Amino acid sequence: MSSIRTRVAFHVSEEVAAAVVGGRPVVALESTIFTHGLPRPRNLEVALEAEERLRGQGVVPATIGVLAGAPTVGLSREQITALSNDGAVKKVSLRDLPVAAALRFHGGTTVAATAFLAHRAGIKVFSTGGLGGVHHGAATSFDESADMTTLAATPIIVVSAGVKSILDVPATLERFETLNIPVVGYRTNRYPGFFVSDSGLAIEYAVNTPDEVAAICSARDDLHIESAILLANPIAKDKQLPPAELDAILSRAWAQAEKNGINGKDTTPFLLDFIQRETNGRSVNVNVDVYRSNVSLGGEVAIALTR
Repeated sequence: MSSIRTRVAFHVSEEVAAAVVGGRPVVALESTIFTHGLPRPRNLEVALEAEERLRGQGVVPATIGVLAGAPTVGLSREQITALSNDGAVKKVSLRDLPVAAALRFHGGTTVAATAFLAHRAGIKVFSTGGLGGVHHGAATSFDESADMTTLAATPIIVVSAGVKSILDVPATLERFETLNIPVVGYRTNRYPGFFVSDSGLAIEYAVNTPDEVAAICSARDDLHIESAILLANPIAKDKQLPPAELDAILSRAWAQAEKNGINGKDTTPFLLDFIQRETNGRSVNVNVDVYRSNVSLGGEVAIALTR
């Protein structure tokens, strides 16, 4: 009996590899934000701007994706452009990486896959927009994001603006606690709700400087704890969606989803599309503002880790 074995090619760009070895600041960036999260051509503009924002801080960007099955840490400008313009790119979570490798397809990496690959490449900081979490009805559907269990076993710092308001935020925070994933607010004790600066829920810990984040990271590593640190960075109040408006839109969105029989994995894209239409695209602007802020803060934290 013959056997077939596929060796997975894992690529790290020379620039990123040299920065990691040299102890220079590096920040990982996901690719689903420009393969699936934003409309064209704005998706490419945002992806390239994020890289330039980090370079302007003296930080090496490491945008992560899958090219013909190969997980790649440190995509080139040409590779980012190709993935941004390819409508057939698949969304790749951690569970999908071996399938992508064997079938050799292109992929935009989710938070789970990006965090895993960044850690494997030796990167300590990862900036994203929002995290996945517990979905409403998960008590019976078991619909929870793989982001949570992956981050429970991946020692990296993740800068995000919380989880989107369409999720069950209280249940998500409970799961983070169960999974031993610390949630630390950046200059706030209120957990952000992505589109809004305050989800209505308190968090126990807050820091005021990137150096304090770096100190927490060092203490975690000294204790050989393998979970991520979630740095919750709220969007500025003058850039958020008005909370009352968002609540009203979400109420209509859920009612429409029930009327249309939308459920399971179709729920999240339906709700986000509903919010985008009801806000005349303002939710996309908030998404971009969130990402910019998190990228900048990730750069500051990466610099602090090198001091």
